[in-house]
Amino acid sequence: MPPPTESAVLEPTAAALPARRSRLAFVGAGALVAVGYMDPGNWATAIAGGAKYGYSLLIVIAASSVMAMLLQWIAARVGVVTGRDLAQLCRERFSRPVTMALWVASEIAIIACDVAEIVGSAVALQLLFHVKLWVGVLIAAVVTILMLAVQRHGQRTMEAMVASLILLVAFCFVAQLAMAQPEWAAVLGGMAPSADLVRDAGMLWLAAGIVGATVMPHNLFLHSALVRRFTPPPGERRERRRSLAEILRGMSLDTFGSLSFAFLINAALLILAASVFHANGLTDVEDLADAHRLLAPLLHSDLASLLFAVALLACGLNSTLTGTLAGQAVMEGFLNLKMSRMRRALLTRAVAIVPALMAVSAFGEHGSASLLVASQVVLSLTLPLAVVPLISFASSRELMGAWRVRGLPLMLAWGCAAIILFLNGALLWQGAVG
Repeated sequence: MPPPTESAVLEPTAAALPARRSRLAFVGAGALVAVGYMDPGNWATAIAGGAKYGYSLLIVIAASSVMAMLLQWIAARVGVVTGRDLAQLCRERFSRPVTMALWVASEIAIIACDVAEIVGSAVALQLLFHVKLWVGVLIAAVVTILMLAVQRHGQRTMEAMVASLILLVAFCFVAQLAMAQPEWAAVLGGMAPSADLVRDAGMLWLAAGIVGATVMPHNLFLHSALVRRFTPPPGERRERRRSLAEILRGMSLDTFGSLSFAFLINAALLILAASVFHANGLTDVEDLADAHRLLAPLLHSDLASLLFAVALLACGLNSTLTGTLAGQAVMEGFLNLKMSRMRRALLTRAVAIVPALMAVSAFGEHGSASLLVASQVVLSLTLPLAVVPLISFASSRELMGAWRVRGLPLMLAWGCAAIILFLNGALLWQGAVG
């Protein structure tokens, strides 16, 4: 197996790790990935879904979160065992035309995600400080570069910063749900599947958006890149096998724990919208600014609106940071680019900021909701192009050896791919006949 090359995201440091480690030593990559599942695109789809359909789409958030956990677990497994990320494996294993097509599709997905994240951060800045949306876009881009500079003090420092912002978001939602007092029996009812998911074009559109916002293609690339630093160096076979088993157990704890927390945040978003907006007959609330404006009078507290904006800003900045890291991993992995970390960061930010400014110009100051939901549908449509290669690599005896994914996990993974393809097909069919 060739040794992993230097990564734009993380430098491989496995050889410097002690032989025996606590499983907590592997916690961190999951937190960086999890923030991608709480980005402003999730906010837009969850708020629109909760306001229009009440708790009915909770089942979609739950199912999408389970799919995300399985696929991210597979991505981490591939990264650790092979020492290469998903983009690098695609470059090595596929022909150049196929590799370039996958890279273009991945860049489209990342741009769509970046637009959602930057615009979401800009909306939060607009709500908190009353700046123009385009000014917020520029500020968000600059702040992301400053946050990336923290990486020079070590990966753990950046992970701690991200984790602190996640905890701030959690506090904001606990406080808002305490004010909203949702009907928890109805919340449980929302976990039951409904045939309307494929019959109702509006519900299907939002369901596709939720899937795209929850199971993100760029997060699969990022996760496989983040964990490469844990790949044990070549050595005695039995010792390496023991080390891999220990690392993979730690990765599983990190992945499932972090994404379970992300599920709770996403569920809280939809529950908040359903209990505040849908319950009061406000079924057309989609725009984040409208949601912010209505929370205070409906919950009889200005604090509710403030907490909403603070949580949105924390999620937006966090997800923009990890989106930049994902863009670096994808660009370097597919194209084998070699440049300084800061130049890569500036390049990936430039690739995102131009479409974000164009989108703000096209959709206007109050069109963020349509823009955010549409961006998540784009992610859903491009998702199979990351999922199918990932599962193929993970189940390969040649690549993964004894650590390949097989049996029930493999069946479930292909089932997830089939569900994503079916949902996308239904979405495209609805668009064609509509």
